[in-house]
Amino acid sequence: MGAVIDHHFSRLEPPRILIVDDSPQQQRALAELLRRQRYRVSAVSDGHQGYQCALARPPDLILLDVCMPVMDGLAACRLLKADAATRHIPIIFLSAHDDPDERVAGLMAGAVDYVRKPYSAEEVALRVRIHLELARGRARAPRETVRHDPEQVLVDAVRQLLSTHLDALLTLADIADAVGTYEKRLSQVFRQRTGMTVFACLARQRMERARELLAGTDLDIQDIALQVGYNSAANFATAFRAHMTLTPRAYRQSMRRQEAPQ
Repeated sequence: MGAVIDHHFSRLEPPRILIVDDSPQQQRALAELLRRQRYRVSAVSDGHQGYQCALARPPDLILLDVCMPVMDGLAACRLLKADAATRHIPIIFLSAHDDPDERVAGLMAGAVDYVRKPYSAEEVALRVRIHLELARGRARAPRETVRHDPEQVLVDAVRQLLSTHLDALLTLADIADAVGTYEKRLSQVFRQRTGMTVFACLARQRMERARELLAGTDLDIQDIALQVGYNSAANFATAFRAHMTLTPRAYRQSMRRQEAPQ
């Protein structure tokens, strides 16, 4: 495998890999493995450090543990993917857990891959190489220098989180924890930047998704209600009518009439 790596990178500066893992033993093992493949490697021990390190010197790929102190891997991934300065960086999650829901959460947060610990050294090396080559192969215009705006990153990370959890019963504490902050700061930043509360934004996103499903699918209204976080069609209809001045059924009929050939 080393010869293959040399073939691809011999005329280029070796890619930089950032390891984010709170286990010194895992850090050392991964660093030794990757340095044998001629990569430049740096390592930190929690998600907050990983995010700050990626901002200061964006790596070509991040290996990110899930369970860590201070800020876990999922929260760090959401911030990295919400930030224009770092969203292009491929992220591979590493986890000792084999929970399908956790894997799905990692991919929904923006990771390109997920590797379970204990891992095969050959598998990790191959996945790193594949995702580096995919990233290099994607035609992108030169990235403009962007000003890091931590408050906007927070808002964008929350919006993305809400859009993928419309059916979840999230508290403000859940949402703040999921993006690595605390409730008071989240509420202040969100209101200052958007002019609305986090839950007003969630309600708006739910209604936007409901409109899409009503207009573009034949799903039952009860099924749509569940998908956008309402436990009954009646509760959903009340909220939808307050937002649109039409019931869900009337809105669907209206959209169908507009689309019908004249």
